[in-house]
Amino acid sequence: MPARRRPRRSGPDSYDSDPGRGPELLVLVCSVAAAAVAVAQPLVLGRTLDLLLHDGAAGPWLAASAALLVGEVLLDGLTALLTGRCTADWTAAIRHRALTGMLHAVPDPVSRHSPGDIATRLTVNASDAGGTPAARAALTASLITPAGALVALAVVDVWVAACVLAGLPTLARVLRTFARDTGTSVRAYQRVQSDIVARLLETTEGAETIAAAGTAARERERVLRPLTGLAELGRRMWVLHGRALATGGALVPLLTVGATAVGGLRLGAGAMSVGELVAVCRYAQLTAGFGSAATLLGALVRGRAARDRTTALEQLPALAYGTRTLPARGPGVLELRGIRVVRNGTEVLRADHVVVPGGLTAAVVGRSGAGKSVLAAVAGRLIDPDEGDVLLDGTPLDQLTRPCLRAEVGFAFARPVLGEGTVAEAVAAGPRTVSPHRIREALRVADADAFVRRLPCTYDTRLGNAPLSGGEHQRLGLARAFAHAGRLLVMDDATSSLDTATEHAVDQALRRSLTAVTRLVVAHRPSVADRADLVIWLEDGRVRAVGTHRRLWGEAAYRAVFATAEHAEGSFATTDDADGLRCKQSASGCREVRP
Repeated sequence: MPARRRPRRSGPDSYDSDPGRGPELLVLVCSVAAAAVAVAQPLVLGRTLDLLLHDGAAGPWLAASAALLVGEVLLDGLTALLTGRCTADWTAAIRHRALTGMLHAVPDPVSRHSPGDIATRLTVNASDAGGTPAARAALTASLITPAGALVALAVVDVWVAACVLAGLPTLARVLRTFARDTGTSVRAYQRVQSDIVARLLETTEGAETIAAAGTAARERERVLRPLTGLAELGRRMWVLHGRALATGGALVPLLTVGATAVGGLRLGAGAMSVGELVAVCRYAQLTAGFGSAATLLGALVRGRAARDRTTALEQLPALAYGTRTLPARGPGVLELRGIRVVRNGTEVLRADHVVVPGGLTAAVVGRSGAGKSVLAAVAGRLIDPDEGDVLLDGTPLDQLTRPCLRAEVGFAFARPVLGEGTVAEAVAAGPRTVSPHRIREALRVADADAFVRRLPCTYDTRLGNAPLSGGEHQRLGLARAFAHAGRLLVMDDATSSLDTATEHAVDQALRRSLTAVTRLVVAHRPSVADRADLVIWLEDGRVRAVGTHRRLWGEAAYRAVFATAEHAEGSFATTDDADGLRCKQSASGCREVRP
């Protein structure tokens, strides 16, 4: 069954929920109110000045002028507060929706985004996108102020208004060009920015290897290589921004001088009072405020480009779930029927009529790129095949409900994500509610109980305060998988950081403790394949053979699969056992049977 687009949901926990238009409308109302006060203030101030010059009763007008001034300050403060709240609410909602969309998505589309790209989308891009509603409201209010000032200017003196109006088309052209060119530059800037972050994260993860290899200078050059392009794009954006501001900055004094000159002539002709001249000068400045919209327009363009990037995570395709559950006390028989997985027009996996009997361990082996991880993902329904069905106890996985699927099919990976909680919380996290006894039992089976007991607070030690080796980290991931084991446990390179002795101990404990669980193990070591009940041998994405390790070992091509892994396991001493089989004994005492 193909992946589908995620349906819209509602409710307080919905990842499609958002703050709505309420916060934006509040910002807009306060901004418009502040704009109205700003437009009214010059007229009231001019009237007050005229009354004072002619010994009139200026008391009420003076009070009104003071009230407008105080009101403008209060409204500006309230607008700033509501803008911050609106931006924070929208940023949180956008991050929540993007993160939830990514976590619910099919792994393949997510893997096309590098960790650095995802981090950029969830941080910088989400923050820019979260400011869009407030910027939109502020931009609307910023256009209302000069428009209202132009109307008020026409009421005071139509000739001065005509003088100011003559310069506005130039501002409009500047803003239009700015919005068009900035949109292109911003999108390119965000892409390069994401590329740099991705490279930096890759370098951070491999810092020890880089230091050991002495390639720090080369790695630094690789990370910073896109910086030249980023600087050029940033310089272009600032040039566009500066050009728009410079044009507006030049027009403001020109319009003010022109309005003052015309107003002065009108005052000399007796067609205008001193107070009206003061109002005219102030309105000319407010009308030229069309130019200041460039900053808000730039934020709006940047926010919309960033929103496109976060929306891409929200709209990643998700798996569709069914309505069926598995029959009680099933053995856990896994069956792959007519499986085909195609990527970019190339078939990367073909598996026909592969059956793993319930309670047995099947090792998946093959050279790098043979399709081992793809088969593991299909078997546990992290991805759906393009053709065919995966059945667990006779029920297709794509017909199971999400709770049933995730409770009955568990995974253990090479690099488990354990979170920042305690050791006990990391092991307990999963689809089932597990008791403290089961947590301790799972840690024992994973050969992790001994080192956990040595931690400062044992099971209650926070992982952030416990520097763990790669093997210890991996064993905690295994313990979590064991604690929540259902009918099928898929282990994708989940013991790669363990030495052969520990791996053997974990396998023996697992067989004793979880006898009813069917295990599918992606194997790189011949010792792992030998301990499995059967082996699924992949070659170029196809199942070449299914059988025991001992039977397949007779083929040279099968032995070649483990050539690299055998070398990595170290030196072995060769002995003969009672059955006449050649056995290789490692220093750790872990035996590997060879025909």
